[in-house]
Amino acid sequence: MTEPPTNPYRMPPGQPYTQPVRTGRPWILPVVAAAVVVLLGAGVGGYLYFGRTSAAGALPKVTEIKPTGSSAASASPAKPAAPQVCSMLPKEEVDRLVPEAKVLPYSRDNGYAGIFKCSWENHRISYGEWWRQREIEVTISQYKAEGADTGRALAQRSYDLDYTQARFRATSKPKLDPDEREKISEVKDIPGVGEGAYAQYTWRRSGTTTWYSYGEAWTRLGDMVVEVKYDASQQRKDAQILSNETTQSITEENALREVTLLVTQVAKSVADWQARNPGVVAEATPTPTSTAPPSPVPTPTFTTLAAMPPPCQAADQAATALVPGPMKRTRQTAQGNDTQTECRWLNLELPGGEGRKKIRSVLITLHTFTNRAGQADPTSAKGLYTQKFGSAKLMQDFEPGDISWGPPVELKGYGEAAFLQYVADRKNEVFNGGTSLWIRQGEVVVEVSYAGADLPVGEKTNGSKVKLMTRQETGEGAKQVARAVADALTGGSATGS
Repeated sequence: MTEPPTNPYRMPPGQPYTQPVRTGRPWILPVVAAAVVVLLGAGVGGYLYFGRTSAAGALPKVTEIKPTGSSAASASPAKPAAPQVCSMLPKEEVDRLVPEAKVLPYSRDNGYAGIFKCSWENHRISYGEWWRQREIEVTISQYKAEGADTGRALAQRSYDLDYTQARFRATSKPKLDPDEREKISEVKDIPGVGEGAYAQYTWRRSGTTTWYSYGEAWTRLGDMVVEVKYDASQQRKDAQILSNETTQSITEENALREVTLLVTQVAKSVADWQARNPGVVAEATPTPTSTAPPSPVPTPTFTTLAAMPPPCQAADQAATALVPGPMKRTRQTAQGNDTQTECRWLNLELPGGEGRKKIRSVLITLHTFTNRAGQADPTSAKGLYTQKFGSAKLMQDFEPGDISWGPPVELKGYGEAAFLQYVADRKNEVFNGGTSLWIRQGEVVVEVSYAGADLPVGEKTNGSKVKLMTRQETGEGAKQVARAVADALTGGSATGS
């Protein structure tokens, strides 16, 4: 028989004004939209079985795609090696600025120049209570001779035009809406880099949705113009999605410092390439598209434990009172620095009287965090708790069909922080009403879930006659179990009611 969930839904985890117009951050809305899809798709319909882990998956690593096969081997004559932009920055520098970066090479020929580009991206870095996003983008444009104009002359003309426009942006006063703010820094000249180099900072806020800042730097070497961009910001995990609430973005001082270092390194790499390929105009072939399917996310491996850990043992009496005659199970898995231990009490056939039966379930999930040295890691615990609370706030305003979320309610006396949320599920295979109560104490985050339903004997678990447990009943039950767990975590000091 399919097991019901203990909780019907568990969260798994603009364009700036310029003259002329430059692209801003076109990836902002797609990234946010993708986050919404992940939040919904990973929870609804995916929580019909106990033991679903909540840790977010790691970003896939992407490497440069290079031609292979007989066609590549038989190419004749050999073409001059194009600039390998993705190899122009030291690995330690990329790791510092964009941890666990996805590397995206790109090249094309736009007629008057060959464009060679690489970006290093990670738009979802978990850092304590924050989600951070980082991106480096390097673009090299190699200009071609046209008529009497050499590639070098056209590159110089383009660089000079960009420099003039940057000076204009710093002094112009564009008309902004009342809820818009923008700052463009003065141009900062960078001596000793290429045949001329400069940097500029952009900061923008628009309404309640957009807030970002970044640094850019340019340099010219012969017939090549280099543009470097660095973007960095962070937002609390419990902030409303699709908003700029709690957003912090990179400061002018830090942005200009980082892009100055980056453009200096890229300029050195470009000069080395030019020295090895004197007079060469590289061919910018279109970047091939990878058709490889995404790597599957491995299914967590659980180990069944012979005995419950102390917090679960402390809650056994309260859980058994809510779920008489339960089937019990304790199991454990680890994902990164998060060791997850689940204790379950389940009865699918409790008598309900007058031809009815009850389904009742209690599930306690302990997330215990340790750092690389094996020491307690309360910072990671605080990050997970903040993420869960933010997800709860988001879902109270979202009702896709037959699932509804109550507002998260913060509680006192259950540890360092606690909240609960009720969810009514009439969408999945097993209809039920349930409350989850989250507790944070040191390096441990605990989810206590109490859920179930009443239905006629022989009725489908998703039939029209299923009666969900109420917010009040599941809330009081979850609190009873949570008090016992919190006592075990705090040494008997829990006073929650």
